[in-house]
Amino acid sequence: MKISARNVLKGKIVELVKGATTAHVRIDVGNAVVTSSITNQAVDDLKLEVGKTAYAVIKASDVMVGVD
Repeated sequence: MKISARNVLKGKIVELVKGATTAHVRIDVGNAVVTSSITNQAVDDLKLEVGKTAYAVIKASDVMVGVD
């Protein structure tokens, strides 16, 4: 599958928390943990589970970083 996203990070799912409609999926990509918010339906369709390999696909034209 070809996508236009600028970054694809491979890692392991370390936490998956479903809410009323949205789930937070935390993926350990080696030197950081990335958190994604996706629908519960997407979690079910993709059969996501803690311990499975997953890809965080990041598509953004701008990324802002702030510090205290």
